[in-house]
Amino acid sequence: MSTIQAGIAARVPAHGRYLSLALRPDADAAVRTTLQALAAEVDGLHTVVGLGATLVARLDAAVPGLRSFSAPPASRVDLPATPAELWLWLRSEDDPGALLQRGRALARLLAPAFDVTHELAAFRHQDGRDLTGYEDGTENPTGRDMVDTIGVQGQGPGLDGGSFVAVQQWEHALERFDRFDRPTQDRMIGRRRDDNVELEDAPPSAHVQRTAQESFSPEAFVVRRSMPWIEGARCGLHFTAFATGFDAFEAQLARMAGVEDGVVDDLFRFSQPVSGAYYWCPPVQAGRLDLRRLFQNQGHPPA
Repeated sequence: MSTIQAGIAARVPAHGRYLSLALRPDADAAVRTTLQALAAEVDGLHTVVGLGATLVARLDAAVPGLRSFSAPPASRVDLPATPAELWLWLRSEDDPGALLQRGRALARLLAPAFDVTHELAAFRHQDGRDLTGYEDGTENPTGRDMVDTIGVQGQGPGLDGGSFVAVQQWEHALERFDRFDRPTQDRMIGRRRDDNVELEDAPPSAHVQRTAQESFSPEAFVVRRSMPWIEGARCGLHFTAFATGFDAFEAQLARMAGVEDGVVDDLFRFSQPVSGAYYWCPPVQAGRLDLRRLFQNQGHPPA
């Protein structure tokens, strides 16, 4: 579907940069023109844009299925919610310095209405692996299945081609992970690190068992585009899961958190999310963000 932001469907880039932005309390008069300027500046490929539920509500607009992140009831682990009004994923194949400069330019562009509250540099590790060495996104749908998983259809102009993204920054304790021997590590993940083959005897707590997308009813397919990050001695994975809604992600997260059967995902033995947020990624039209859904109740479309 050509109206999907192309960066969502593309492979994870060599370098990435994430920006979270909050709406300034006094910014009502500038929100519309600022978002118009953003729409004209980004193409959905080199910069993917997500809008939070509070921003859409502030504009007296509505996007079916958009809501704010919250931990599942009865979660046995800490799952913090860190909402923001705007989320940007900057992508590049060759120059992290250029991403820094692009981020600064976008921050200046958005300054009349938004403040940057968090910024994180990320990268593709080896052939798409987490810093633990295990491949990430193995079960991603491909081809037409991927398009159907990430692109909203049948809801009309301004919505069709849109997507929803669940975002969590996970922080790893690699020294703790390294204390486990290789067979134990493989059982925790549910795959062998060397060849990525799924273990037939993986325990119920293995990450693969907790998140097997076809094992849910209905099936819970998402497209993962996660990227590792490093800040000084801290490191982890910036998790992103795109889909046509949040139900599939929430089903997986609830099972990981032990809500379904009391079994907690082994990831929590060495890693912990430090953020959590949901965003709507609007479609694109003629090479720019299609934001008509935000302004249709204001009597005229954005210029």
